[in-house]
Amino acid sequence: MTAAAPHRNAPVVKTGVVHQVRELLRAVRASAVAKKLALLAGGIFAVIALTAYAQIRLNSWNQPFYDAISRRDLRDFVFQIGVFAVIAGVLLVLNVAQRWLGETLKLRLREALVTDLVGLWLQPRRAFWLAGSGPMGAHPDQRMHDDTLKLCDLSADLGIGLLQAALLFASFAGVLWVISKDFTIFIDGQDRAIPGFMLWAAIVYAVLGSLISYWVGRSLIARNAERYQREGELRFSLTRINEHLDGISLAGGEGDEKRRVASHLGEVLDATGRVVLGLTNLTWVTAGFGWVTLIAPTLVAAPLYFSGKVSFGGLMMAAAAFTQAQSSLRWFVDNFSLIADWRATLLRVAGLRQVLASDLEAGQQGSRIVYAEAEPGTFAIEALEVRAWSGHDRLDVAGVKLRAGERLLILGTPGTEKTLLFRAVAGLWPWGSGTVRRPAGETIHFMPRGTPYLPRGTLAEALCYAIEPAGHTKEAMLAALASVGLQRLAPLLERTGHWERELSIDEQLLFGFARVVLQSPPWLVMDEAFGAFDDDTLERLMEVLEGPLASTGIVHIGSAGEAHGRLFTQVVHLVKAPDAGEPPR
Repeated sequence: MTAAAPHRNAPVVKTGVVHQVRELLRAVRASAVAKKLALLAGGIFAVIALTAYAQIRLNSWNQPFYDAISRRDLRDFVFQIGVFAVIAGVLLVLNVAQRWLGETLKLRLREALVTDLVGLWLQPRRAFWLAGSGPMGAHPDQRMHDDTLKLCDLSADLGIGLLQAALLFASFAGVLWVISKDFTIFIDGQDRAIPGFMLWAAIVYAVLGSLISYWVGRSLIARNAERYQREGELRFSLTRINEHLDGISLAGGEGDEKRRVASHLGEVLDATGRVVLGLTNLTWVTAGFGWVTLIAPTLVAAPLYFSGKVSFGGLMMAAAAFTQAQSSLRWFVDNFSLIADWRATLLRVAGLRQVLASDLEAGQQGSRIVYAEAEPGTFAIEALEVRAWSGHDRLDVAGVKLRAGERLLILGTPGTEKTLLFRAVAGLWPWGSGTVRRPAGETIHFMPRGTPYLPRGTLAEALCYAIEPAGHTKEAMLAALASVGLQRLAPLLERTGHWERELSIDEQLLFGFARVVLQSPPWLVMDEAFGAFDDDTLERLMEVLEGPLASTGIVHIGSAGEAHGRLFTQVVHLVKAPDAGEPPR
């Protein structure tokens, strides 16, 4: 019996900025460094508040200083220089403290986010499912490394800048209101009062600039997100070439790979060019407002001076206060390109976290294979049918049952997907029907096709993977290596290296069997494990499987050469199921 094929739909990601920020903040609050982050944030708030107070004092200093100049009062002039030195010294200390707190905040924020993302990504089978979840599963390494780094840096810088702007505006808004509370303008033959004229002028000026900046630069969000995606594809292409240099060189494929890289580079340059165009258009606004700002404070404060309501020193103090308030309100204009960059990285990081936190397996449609526990010492496959890309595959028997130490060989007929059957037995590919019963409380070691995974670290760590080396004695490790003919590796157990580069393909394949000998699991499931070995090596492996691993139950999928009749107690075949329906999507 066949069922509808599964549909591998990409998970739906919520793109609202409020929702995404809330989700990331929830992850940060649950992290091990949440208290440190709270203390750092509190320290930054205190430092910025003190800085705002010191800047108010510095602004008030302008009036007596410039009045002393206008009176040609040398004694008062020198005294005000001393006052300035004290205020500037305090501000210097506060600036250094703010820099240290800000950089430490970035560091701890990155620690919290990366730890959270890696923890979700490396949950059992989650990374495997993510790879098949659509565009969101492409280049998760870049999202967790580059994008998270950028997001933490931008979040800290923009957050500190926004807080500083808000406190400065709150501080200088009162100054502007007091200075211009009695401001009047002569209209229709009479004076009309405009209380707080300078404050309202600063607000209108900044709001106008913010609206124009948003209108001109809003496309930068999508353009930056596209650029980061293209950068990831280019990096992946270069990494893939570096990992397959031998195959490319032997096939003479350098020219073809050069064309592929050129294509990816062209896409990166096109995407970056669109970002450059957006930044150029935005610069018309930000630079234009920047130049006007040089004279705008004096122009706004000039009516107070010419009307005789303030002295020259008062004019300079009013202009300085307007500059501080207006620069605070212009925070959005000055930082819009960074905000667009922050929004783009937020989309990528928060989108990845949403997908990782979702039930990736439940989001896929189609009937499922049932995974159940069997009695200890028993492994069974019942009415198993696997939905493959080329249709449906099944075993040519209704069921098969193994006891401890028994060996099953599954031979695949042409056109069947043997690797998908291996993944189905392992639980990585649950689409299909039937039941896989695995022994309760007993370890099953899965050996996929090809070379085994060799983590970077000591050779002992690679041999014991994924168990701590302390769980095995050095003598046991040496015996495991010797059992498969890898005695030459004995002196290298404590050395750290890139073992997938330092060991030959044959040595890596044998290393996988040495790992099995060392860990001696009750059950071993293999995918085409014998095809790459010559007769002498295969004979050695037979001796290992009949000796140290004699009590290990084995399921082998694929051909077995001379081991066919010698090693296996049962033989079944993987065949195409009749009436196979639509393949998985």
